[in-house]
Amino acid sequence: MADPVLPGPVLEVSDLHVYYGQSHALQGVTLRLERGVLAVVGRNGMGKTTLCNAIMGMVRAERGSVRVLGSEILGMAPNDVVAHGVGYVPQGRRVWPSLSVDEHLRLASGGNGPWTVERIYKAFPPLKERRGHGGGQLSGGEQQMLAIGRALLANPRLLIMDEPTEGLAPVIVEQVAAMLKRLGGDAEISVLLVEQNLGVALDVASRVAVMINGRIARELPSAELARDADLQRRLIGVGSRGHEEEIAAAVPPPEPKEVRAFVVRRAGGEVSDAPVIELPPEPPAFSTARAPTRWSQGNPMVRPAPMTAPPAEDAAPREMPREMMIPVAQTVGRAAYVAGTFDTKTKELFFLKNRIEKLGLSTVTVDLSTSGRPSPADVGPQEVARHHPRGASAVFTGDRGASVAAMAEAFERFILTRRDVGGLISAGGSGGTALATPAMRRLAVGIPKVMVSTVASGDVKRYVGPSDICMMYSVTDVQGINRISEQVLSNAAHALAGMIAHRPRSTMADKPAVGLTMFGVTTPCVQMIQRALEERWDCLVFHATGTGGQSMEKLVDSRLLSGVIDVTTTEVADLLMGGVFSAGEGRLDAIIRTRVPYVGSCGALDMVNWGPMDTVPPQFRGRTLYRHNPQVTLMRTTAEENARMGCWLAEKLNRMDGPVRFFLPEGGVSLIDAPGKPFHDPAADAALFRALEETVRPGPNRTLIRLPHNINDPVFAEALVKAFEEVVR
Repeated sequence: MADPVLPGPVLEVSDLHVYYGQSHALQGVTLRLERGVLAVVGRNGMGKTTLCNAIMGMVRAERGSVRVLGSEILGMAPNDVVAHGVGYVPQGRRVWPSLSVDEHLRLASGGNGPWTVERIYKAFPPLKERRGHGGGQLSGGEQQMLAIGRALLANPRLLIMDEPTEGLAPVIVEQVAAMLKRLGGDAEISVLLVEQNLGVALDVASRVAVMINGRIARELPSAELARDADLQRRLIGVGSRGHEEEIAAAVPPPEPKEVRAFVVRRAGGEVSDAPVIELPPEPPAFSTARAPTRWSQGNPMVRPAPMTAPPAEDAAPREMPREMMIPVAQTVGRAAYVAGTFDTKTKELFFLKNRIEKLGLSTVTVDLSTSGRPSPADVGPQEVARHHPRGASAVFTGDRGASVAAMAEAFERFILTRRDVGGLISAGGSGGTALATPAMRRLAVGIPKVMVSTVASGDVKRYVGPSDICMMYSVTDVQGINRISEQVLSNAAHALAGMIAHRPRSTMADKPAVGLTMFGVTTPCVQMIQRALEERWDCLVFHATGTGGQSMEKLVDSRLLSGVIDVTTTEVADLLMGGVFSAGEGRLDAIIRTRVPYVGSCGALDMVNWGPMDTVPPQFRGRTLYRHNPQVTLMRTTAEENARMGCWLAEKLNRMDGPVRFFLPEGGVSLIDAPGKPFHDPAADAALFRALEETVRPGPNRTLIRLPHNINDPVFAEALVKAFEEVVR
C-alpha cells in the first residue's frame, strides 16, 4: 500500500524561545521531522523536557513556531494539541496509582482509529495480564508500557516520548527500543524521541539532534554519530570528564540581538530606556571549568533590577545562610537510618543522607538492592540478606518478585538488631515502598518513620497498617533531583530530623497506659471503665474496626501498654465470617507474646459487619440484618457461628501465659443483644459461652467468669475494673 501523502513535515519547530523568569531555557530551537524517528539527545538540564512541554502547550513559549502536519499549534491548550494528532509520553510515566490498567486505557480510548484497547493489550501482553492491577502496583517497565499505550489510544500522527527508558531494567529497555523501532517503521506514526540513553537513541532513530544549553547544536544521521566516539564526546560529553570547555565550544554563540534594556549612567544615576545591543558576556579571567547551562543566559524580556554601587572594600562580608544545627546532646545514640535500593536510587537516597547530616544528625545508609551490584551504602545488601531465616541465598534468587519479598523480610529482622535507630526514612516507588515499610511497621510506635513514595496518594493501608508511618507523596517519580523532588525530599529529611531531635516527653508519662477496645454497641461499658480508671491510668480507647485492634496490639508489642481490657472482641466475628472489620488471624497474638495482663469479654460477638445494605453477600440476605447507619449493616451471628468463635478465642486464651480473666455476659453481649432488642438470642449466646468453657484450660492465671448481666450493665463494668486491678498487681 502506498504511503499516505502528508501536507507537510510531521513536525516543524522554528526559532522556539522559552523563559523561566529571567532564565532563557530554549534559545531559538529549530528542528524538522519529516517522518520516522528523530531523537533529541543531551545531558541533564539542557532543555529537552522543556522542548516537549512547549510543543504540548504545557509551558508558554515567548516566540517561535511549532507546526504539526502544516498546522500551527503553538499556543494551543494541551487537549487541543492532542486533538491535532500529537500523543505524549511524559518523563516519569505519571500513571494514576489508584486506577487499574484497564481503567487507564478505557479513559484514554475515544473515537475511531487503528489503536484500540484490544490492540494495546496485544502489543503489550504484560498489561493484559495485569489489567485489574492499580497503576501503583505495576513495575517501572509496566508503567512505561501503560503510559505508551495511553498515548497511542489518541491515535496520534506524532508521538512525543520524553525519556521512555529512564529507570528501567536493561531487558525492559530492549523491549521499549524494539517497540519504538516498530512504531518508527509504521507509516501511521512518527516519533520525536527525547532520550538521555545514547545507545537507545542511536539504535532507534534515523537522525539525531544534539541539544546543549537550550539550543540544537547539531543535527546529523545517527549512523554518523554512532561511529564517531570523538564527536560523541565533544557534543554530548560521553566519557568527557575534564572536557566541558570543548563541549561548550561546540555550540555556536547566540547572535547579538536588539532588545529594550535599561542602562544606568553611574555618574548621574540617570536611567535611559534607549535600545542597546546585548552581546554575549566576556569570559571571566578565571573559570571553574564548568560548561554553561541553560540558566546562564538572562531573559532580555524581563526588566533587570536597578544597579547599585559596589560595596566598600572594608565592608564586612555578607554571612552565608547556614542550616540550623541540632544540639549533639539531643541525638546521642540515635542515628537516622536511610534505607532503599541504592542501585537505582543512589542520588535520591544520598540526597536524604546529606540533608540530614547537615542538620547535625548521624546517619546509617542501608542498601536493600537485590541486583547484586557493588553497594555504596554503609550496610550492604549481603549484610541485610543474611538476616533472612534461610540466609542470603533465599534473597538473591534471580526472581525479582521473590527476591524483593525475601529482602523485605530480611530487612524487617535486621532493623530489630540495631540499637541506635533514632528514625528510619526511605524513598521509592511501589517496590521500594514494599521493601521498607514492613521494617517500619516492626519498629515501636513513636520511633519516627518517613516513607517518600509514588504510591502515597492512594490507598496505603497495606503499607502503613497499624503503625505510625508518615507517608509523603513524592509528586514526581523518585528518579533524579529536580525542582520538585529537591523540595519534597528536603521536607522529608527535615521532618525526620526534627522528629528524632525533638521527641517530646508525654504529659501522661507519669501514668501507666491501659488499652480498651470499644464499639458503638459496647460504648456504655467502656465509658464506665474509663471513668473508674482515668485518675490512675492513661486510658487509650481503640475502635474495634480491624485496624483498631491491630493498633492496640502494636502498642502492646511496643511495650507502651501496661495492660489491656479487651471489652470488644467483635473483630473475631468479621475474621471468621468474612466481614469488613477483621483484624486478621494475628488478633491477640501480641498478648500471647508479651504476657501483658489481660481482661477480656465477648463484646459485639453477636454481629458481623458489612457495608451498606446492598453490599451484604447474597447468601446472607435472608439472615437477621440491622441497619446500624447508611454505611454499616450488622448481621446477627448464629449458634453455630458463635461456637466457632468460642473455640477460636479459647485456643488463643490457652496460649496466654500472663494473667488472664475472661468474662461471659449472660444478659447479652451488646446493646442490641438484650430482651426486646433486634439481636436478642440467648441460644446463640449460650453456644458461644459453652464452646469457651469446654475449650479453655483454666488455671491460676487463666479464669473464665460468668455474670448474669448485659455487657453494658454497671455491675458488669465494675467487675471488669476489679479484675483488671487484680491482674496488674
